[in-house]
Amino acid sequence: MSHAIEVRGLRKTYRVRERREGFGGAVRDLFRAPKRELVAVDDLSFAIAPGERVAFVGPNGAGKSTTIKILSGILHPSAGDAAVLGLCPWRDARQIAFRIGTVFGQRSQLWIHLPAADSFDLLARIYEIDPATYQRRRGEFVEAFGLGPLLKQPVRQLSLGQRMRCELVASLLHAPEILFLDEPTIGLDVTAKAVIRDLIREQSRREGRTLLFTSHDTGDMESVCDRVIVIHRGRILLDRPVAELRRSYIGRKRITLHSVAESVDLKLPGVEVIERRPHCTEVDVDLKQSSVERVVQEVLRLTRINDLAIEDPPMDQIVQAIYADAESTPAPEALAP
Repeated sequence: MSHAIEVRGLRKTYRVRERREGFGGAVRDLFRAPKRELVAVDDLSFAIAPGERVAFVGPNGAGKSTTIKILSGILHPSAGDAAVLGLCPWRDARQIAFRIGTVFGQRSQLWIHLPAADSFDLLARIYEIDPATYQRRRGEFVEAFGLGPLLKQPVRQLSLGQRMRCELVASLLHAPEILFLDEPTIGLDVTAKAVIRDLIREQSRREGRTLLFTSHDTGDMESVCDRVIVIHRGRILLDRPVAELRRSYIGRKRITLHSVAESVDLKLPGVEVIERRPHCTEVDVDLKQSSVERVVQEVLRLTRINDLAIEDPPMDQIVQAIYADAESTPAPEALAP
């Protein structure tokens, strides 16, 4: 088995009813409501190697969650083929269930009125984990994830960040080879996101676990994953290593100048002052119009520099630029009588 996950020409469509306006329209819809075909996933093809950590990124409605549900055996595709650990997800769902883990940020696998420990015990029986192995793995995860004081609390009393740590443990107890993560950091504060990212990355590295990670937060992508697949309107726009994606789309630089002079007045094409403080100026540079070297030379002509920081733009700006390019192209046919 050369690939942990392989997808070939995957397509998923839904037939949805169109609702007409007004009372008369509602009455007519009782007998013959018009329908249209909604394309959720449109001819997806990609492969993921064992141990690879891949971010699956796209706007709302791009087809990310639908793809995850197909690969985990929850949904059947309309066309195409897929293999997860050499098995067909929708035909071999039971076999695959014992070898994958899933975390859905907006759906819990824990019993909300019971302590997390009770859900862990139940999952150990469902996955037929040997009692000694279960106790050992649970103890390791409880310590690594800092869950000791939380195990006896009903899940409904936990904060969102605490619950997500419990969700991760629940998905890892049976030692899955692949972990599907569908927006596991949604709604979390900055601190909780950092904790979850660190835990996911460390677990993947330690056990060589394959990750497919969907998120709207580009921080998740940069912190956890090595490769990113950008999907839009059910189709793949880009499939590249994270570092290469950043290099390819960088057309601007952000420069922070700490100068001897209280203020620096830069008048160069493509250079925009973002923030100005005493002895500190932050500028955004369009590299097509002015190079970093030219900006620095101009500053040195005006004053001495105490310190200088050159940064790439945030990853979310890069992803937004990719989406903007995609929006300018015509959408595929999605309607049918």
